[in-house]
Amino acid sequence: MQNLNTHISKTMNEEDIINFNTAINLYKKNLTQQELINLIAKGTITEKQVSVLKLEKLTSEEDAKILLSNLTGQDGKVREAISFKLKEFMNDPQYINYFYSLDDYSVFLDAIVDINGNICRNIISAIENLKDYKKFYEYFCPQIAKKTLDLIEKIKEFDLQDGKYKVNKEVFKLYWCLETIYNFYDKFDIPTLKVILSNTKEVQDYTIREKTAKILSKELQNPELLKIKQELKEDKNYYVRRF
Repeated sequence: MQNLNTHISKTMNEEDIINFNTAINLYKKNLTQQELINLIAKGTITEKQVSVLKLEKLTSEEDAKILLSNLTGQDGKVREAISFKLKEFMNDPQYINYFYSLDDYSVFLDAIVDINGNICRNIISAIENLKDYKKFYEYFCPQIAKKTLDLIEKIKEFDLQDGKYKVNKEVFKLYWCLETIYNFYDKFDIPTLKVILSNTKEVQDYTIREKTAKILSKELQNPELLKIKQELKEDKNYYVRRF
């Protein structure tokens, strides 16, 4: 262990060494539930990250709210750790009730288009457990539809061959919005789906057409949607055609 620490100290700067030692010492401590929650709420980046990973349970709605308050606007390491734990807890029937009474679900709208794809994936998996909770889907689905349509309008103005960061970032967000719609497809009305999918089938980036085709692989018995589905069956890209 001493040799490992010596090697690490030679490859990290002073701040990294401090954070590493903080993480090791914190990980070794036998902290109570409340101490972990307090560190997640008010700790440093390293303290938040380690405390989240050490957290093994939720005991109240307040615990859930503190986790959610750190899902956005934090360092990427913290956001990813939070998303991982939210996926774990929200997939557990004994904890999902703590997320039913939230006053504000907008944090999920931001998290599903995080710059880190692992966070997007974790949160989409987590919120699937709220899919049949009316208060959630009646708020969330219209909002995700609006976000998707806003992104489509932005992307229409881009030359996707440009490869610029701004272009790629908006396409990346649209990709995860469509993945979310795929998981919540039966909570959207047909007119909304038609507007979204008739536009996304025309996007140059094949990953967006692929997600469009994936949504249409669901049992959507509507003539216009079936027509779009058939068009994509003849797409030039294999990953789009396979659906």
